[in-house]
Amino acid sequence: MKKACIRRGRFFVYVVECKNGTYYTGYTNDLDRRIVEHNDTKRGAKYLRGKGPVELVWCKEYKYFKKAVQKEREIKKLRRYQKEALINEK
Repeated sequence: MKKACIRRGRFFVYVVECKNGTYYTGYTNDLDRRIVEHNDTKRGAKYLRGKGPVELVWCKEYKYFKKAVQKEREIKKLRRYQKEALINEK
């Protein structure tokens, strides 16, 4: 029987606000690089093309990849007012 591979490290779930006021949620293992990619390269998310620059409005760090992905999915299901509550929770 194979053991499950547990990915450990530093994983970030983040929410950015686009210049048009919409929110985008994602996860990464290098938050600074990912924000630069969204703003300055073609490696950013397709959804964000033409909607930049984006501004980081919320992030949380996780030790485990699986937890980060679960949180990202949870946030993506939220309605706008719920995302705003999360952002303002600080």
